[in-house]
Amino acid sequence: MRLRIPAVLIGLSTFMLATAVAAQLFEPLDLSGEEMFMRYCAACHGTDARGTGPVARTMNKRVPDLTQLMADPRDEFPAQAIRDAIDGRSMAISHGTRQMPVWGYEFWVEEGADVVAEQTAREMINRIVAYLESIQGANEPGLLELEEGPRF
Repeated sequence: MRLRIPAVLIGLSTFMLATAVAAQLFEPLDLSGEEMFMRYCAACHGTDARGTGPVARTMNKRVPDLTQLMADPRDEFPAQAIRDAIDGRSMAISHGTRQMPVWGYEFWVEEGADVVAEQTAREMINRIVAYLESIQGANEPGLLELEEGPRF
C-alpha cells in the first residue's frame, strides 16, 4: 500500500508536468495567418473564406465573401479597414449588435491581458490580414488561366 501512493503521486506529477510543458510549447505566433484563419474565422467564413462556414446559416446577416474584398483587382487592398474590423475594439456599431467576435479583445485576454499580449494580438491580426490579402480573387472564374499565362 505504501508503494502505491508514491507511484500514483509520481505518475500524477509527471502527467501534470508534461501537460504544462506541452501548453508552453504551443504559442499562437507559431501559426501562420492561414492557420489562424482556419482556427478563428472558418466557422463563419468557411475554409474557402467565401462566407459559407457551418455557422453562417445561423446568422441574421449574410457572412461576407472575404476573397472579394477589393471591388477591382487594381484597387489597393483595404488592410487597415480589415484590421480594424477583425480587432473590433474601436468600431462603433450604429444599429444592433456586432455579430463578429471582437477578436482584438479575445486575443488580448487569451494572451494574458498585458502589454506583451497586446503586441501578440496585433501580430495575430496582422497575419490574418496578410492571409486575406493573399487570397483576393482566389475564387474568380478564369483566374487560374490568367496566373498560368496564355496556353499555346
